[in-house]
Amino acid sequence: MRVMPSADDAPRWGAHARGRARGPREHLVIAVAALVAGCAVGPDFFRPSSPAVKGYTAEPLPAQTASTHGPGGEAQRFAADMDIPGRWWELFRSPALNSLIAQALAHNPTLEAAQAALRQARENVYAQQGAFYPGVQAGFSFSRQQNAIGTLAPTLISGSPLFSLYTPQVSVSYVPDVFGANRRQVESLQALSESQRYLLEATYLTLTSNVVVAAIQEASLRAQIAATEQVVQIESEQLDILRRQNALGAIAQADVVAQETALAQTQASIMPLRRQLALQRDLLAALAGRFPDDEPVERFELSDLELPRTLPLRLPSMLVEQRPDIRVAEAQLHAASAQVGVATANLLPQITLTADAGSTATMLSGLFTHGTGFWSLAAGLTQPIFEGGTLLHRKRAAEAALDQAAAQYRSTVIAAFQNVADTLRALQYDAEAVKAQAAAESAAADSLDISRRQLQLGAISYLALLNAEQAYQQSVINLVQARASRLADTAALFQALGGGWWNRGDADAAGTRTTGYDHH
Repeated sequence: MRVMPSADDAPRWGAHARGRARGPREHLVIAVAALVAGCAVGPDFFRPSSPAVKGYTAEPLPAQTASTHGPGGEAQRFAADMDIPGRWWELFRSPALNSLIAQALAHNPTLEAAQAALRQARENVYAQQGAFYPGVQAGFSFSRQQNAIGTLAPTLISGSPLFSLYTPQVSVSYVPDVFGANRRQVESLQALSESQRYLLEATYLTLTSNVVVAAIQEASLRAQIAATEQVVQIESEQLDILRRQNALGAIAQADVVAQETALAQTQASIMPLRRQLALQRDLLAALAGRFPDDEPVERFELSDLELPRTLPLRLPSMLVEQRPDIRVAEAQLHAASAQVGVATANLLPQITLTADAGSTATMLSGLFTHGTGFWSLAAGLTQPIFEGGTLLHRKRAAEAALDQAAAQYRSTVIAAFQNVADTLRALQYDAEAVKAQAAAESAAADSLDISRRQLQLGAISYLALLNAEQAYQQSVINLVQARASRLADTAALFQALGGGWWNRGDADAAGTRTTGYDHH
């Protein structure tokens, strides 16, 4: 049984709505009722209800995305009945990616820090639970004294002024948790421990997602470099043709110089791509817990990454259960609710029980003999009367913190739904972009081939060929970028839906889930 606030004080999404201030008589009634029932004051926490929404987007999603011929152009189907695998990145069918993620999970220091934070939070819970039990202390004291027998009566029966005193004793103290202050404090710490557990899951999900996206970006850069190098080869071959034609007097020297300029510009465009690739390799090394001079041996190409064709689309009501950031916000809301109870209990009386027992003798051999023992029992009741408003304002501050946590929870839920909606829309447009860029690349390749043959026959000018080369170069790079964006947004959907941490198969015997990678 718990003492609940009035209806006006009941939490809305965990928030307190303050009513009128209670008078001294009302506080006394609450105190007596709680003392009799052994209750915990303050609001009981109830999990917020899932948002009453039917979908992630305003309009119904299509059953599948657009498709086109060629790598990365497959249609992706949204399956409401598909759960997210615990190791969702394996759907990309890349052994190199699986290997690098395993290294990151084993050696990334950010993950290790999150594990340590979780252990710390759990130990704080255990420490606070110790206040439910009596405190027992054993002590031993020794003193050598001289009594002023000319002034005071002799201390000893013998009248001797010099004596030694040996005193072993055991003290027991206990503060009954009558109003539930300690129970609420333990509840708050347990909620914070739960928050750290989901922060660890969020760290796990962020790390694995970052590795996947970084690998996709590396593959994209390699493909862009390869495409640009192919264009360099084409332009080099064309330059040779133009030079021979210029030697025969068929074209002007200006055409040769223009082609040399175009070739130099294309070659120069490779340098920024190689710079980005080097930075991406440094990022992958850091994610794997390595220094830059010890970069991973894994290399990533777009051809080695398979586009998952079936994507999960869980019900919106399940998102609040599966997103680690929402569970973190919920746990923080719970902790704030419990702190209101702690602050409320601090306004009420506190009972203290103490007991002491021991023996005092002038010789060690005389300890625990007849007449040397002593004991005492005591009970105290303390009621705060005047604290300068400190306790009252701490309670109001706890209520304000509860309001803040409730607002932050709502904000987190809204942002999570927005994240999923944005990713779903991105996947639809990614598929359309790949389809359009594939068509553009195919047309540009045909146009370039025709232009080269026409130039050899003298049917077109050099400027027309140059335009065809530039169009083809850009279309190839655009297609590569579109394919990479589609892969990256696919990974983003798995992350937005929670990452499947509940399917890693590491539930403990108590029914709660652990991370499965705490190696301490």
